[in-house]
Amino acid sequence: MTRQTLFSASALAALALAACTMTPGSSDPFVGFGPNPPMAKAQSSLLPVVGVPDVVGWPAGAAPKAPAGFVVTRFAEGLDHPRWLYVLPNGDALVAESASVPSPADKSNQGIKGYFQKLLMKRVGSAKPSPNKIFLLRDVDGDGVAETKTLFAQGLTRPFGMTLVGDTLYVANDDGVVSFPYAAGQTSEQGVGTKVFDLPGPPINHHWTKNVVASPDGSKLYATVGSNSNVGDNGMENEVGRAAIWEYDIATAKPRVFASGIRNPNGIGFEPTTGVMWTVSNERDEIGNDMPSDYLTSVRDGGFYGWPYSYYGQNVDTRVKPPRPDLVAKAIAPDYGLGPHTASLGLAFYTADAFPAQYKGGAFVGQHGSWNRNPLNGYRVVFIPFAGGRPQMPPQMFLSGFLNAKDKIQGRPVGVVVDKRGALLVADDVGNIVWRVAPAARAASTAPAAAPAAN
Repeated sequence: MTRQTLFSASALAALALAACTMTPGSSDPFVGFGPNPPMAKAQSSLLPVVGVPDVVGWPAGAAPKAPAGFVVTRFAEGLDHPRWLYVLPNGDALVAESASVPSPADKSNQGIKGYFQKLLMKRVGSAKPSPNKIFLLRDVDGDGVAETKTLFAQGLTRPFGMTLVGDTLYVANDDGVVSFPYAAGQTSEQGVGTKVFDLPGPPINHHWTKNVVASPDGSKLYATVGSNSNVGDNGMENEVGRAAIWEYDIATAKPRVFASGIRNPNGIGFEPTTGVMWTVSNERDEIGNDMPSDYLTSVRDGGFYGWPYSYYGQNVDTRVKPPRPDLVAKAIAPDYGLGPHTASLGLAFYTADAFPAQYKGGAFVGQHGSWNRNPLNGYRVVFIPFAGGRPQMPPQMFLSGFLNAKDKIQGRPVGVVVDKRGALLVADDVGNIVWRVAPAARAASTAPAAAPAAN
């Protein structure tokens, strides 16, 4: 064992001990879910709370566990940190490969707290050189497994979201949106795309992932921009245009902030019966293992959702200086809690017909999983039923087993999307796999399913 390894192990042990000064979180897998989740008293700790997770990967032939009546297969594997997915009209799936690259300009990466944070992020596979590629996955024979994996685009800047409008494919890099011409069945793009509009990016770019989706009528693009810090730690002058969802009018080429105060929005979807925009967001850290919950919320034009001055409406975060009671007063409380520190990222409304009727119109959420909670939380895909255009209780554990019986990390789900035949695709950026979940009756004639995850 090297001196560096010994130091790292000792540091993690010290960090785990320091984390014990904060009350452990609930072991209820659905703590903090639903409308108006309870808010405990804020706590503080010298060092960030961690679960000290280990990554072990998936055993050969293993897979996450879905509810009875579903089959999970490895749609594609051997990828390099797959984060986000997009299904093209012909059924081809695009997968964006990108990863965090910690910035020296980010104050949260500095000092003793920054050291521990970088150490833990690296340990769970979140900090590594970014591949900066998009691959096209094609299931030629319809058996639920992609026979071909083709390099579709490269040389991008941490690509994430993708969306097609007519014959133009839009890709969100970590500093803006670019476009490519696209024709049905095309398997690759040339160059790095044409700039469409800029978004707040480096040099800090604390939350770097940028998603882009098209409005239902195809006239506008919506792009997500996460905050540049936990709660303004890098200075509010570095938060201009961040913690927001941007709107871009394709006809006029004019961008604007559509909604703000959303700490780290990623997935965006439009509820199928009302057309209302919804997003999932990661809430702030370091005030408790069980608070505040990440959330799923409808998004209003011009709405302000609290960050960094408050959370869940008028719950003031006293760490933020100077306070802004004027903004707190108008902060909109999110609609539905998704649990504390679950790192809820992916969002897909189910509008297909392959799944049982109770899934129609509901939302699947990819929960990447915590690195700063004791005990660990997330590491799953959950299903939130909707009725009358609103999320309902209870939530359902839809895809689990990303943590094994010893709480070792086998995988981490990120993007979720429904494929052309109505199955759910899930990007796993630790397992380097895209999983496919389909009803067993429809998958019976396809290739053998992967075995359930080993414990």
